[in-house]
Amino acid sequence: MAEESGAQMDPELPVVRLCVEGMRAEADGRADAAHALFRRAWDIAADDYEACIAAHYLARHQSSPEETLRWNQECLDRADLVGDERVRGFYPSLYVNIGHAYQKLGQLDLAHAYFVRAAECVSEIPEGRYGDWNRFAVAAGLRSTAAAAGLPGPEVGAGAAGEGGGEQAGPWAVDERIGELLARWCARAELPALGLTLPAYLGYLGTDDDRLRLRTALHMVHAARRLPEDEQTALGEVIGSAALR
Repeated sequence: MAEESGAQMDPELPVVRLCVEGMRAEADGRADAAHALFRRAWDIAADDYEACIAAHYLARHQSSPEETLRWNQECLDRADLVGDERVRGFYPSLYVNIGHAYQKLGQLDLAHAYFVRAAECVSEIPEGRYGDWNRFAVAAGLRSTAAAAGLPGPEVGAGAAGEGGGEQAGPWAVDERIGELLARWCARAELPALGLTLPAYLGYLGTDDDRLRLRTALHMVHAARRLPEDEQTALGEVIGSAALR
């Protein structure tokens, strides 16, 4: 968790060694052994920082949503007690995990609130695969919980919820027509267009940088002029929509 989030972590800490061993066991399909190693890490944790690390991994091996939530909350509480740079990059992932736990419990308003908190601090994670993965998880959580909970939000252009679309509108919502184009590209393995567009689409959180990133990707696909005529036209309309300006 810490290394991926960009935080520095002492590999010689006994808690860290046990968690690394647990992850190896998990990768080998030895779930019981992984759980035992994470539990040992929790038992020997010497302070809130070490307990935060151990609780994060223990949450992955619980048998009920309630227990998963309890351990994720424990992890967050310990991070709050640490309160320094060592845990700064943990928070997006911690909020996402709690959001997912509340989502599984059907408490969508609480789940949505934690995904919002994750969105507010996801920029703390350095760019890279781990940062992208967190952005994707935050964006998906925001959209799914907003739609299911019926939470209000502004309209985001033609095809959005306010104009008969299916997805709940909000600052994180993407013009529905982009999803329709992506579905068509997936169906016929339009790999260059997908490779350019999917990262910006999946990680879209409605910021100015997100709009620029998505608009740039769509412009590149449109400029190549390799799509069928109807898709070229639809893509041009999306690029010119108010939502991406």
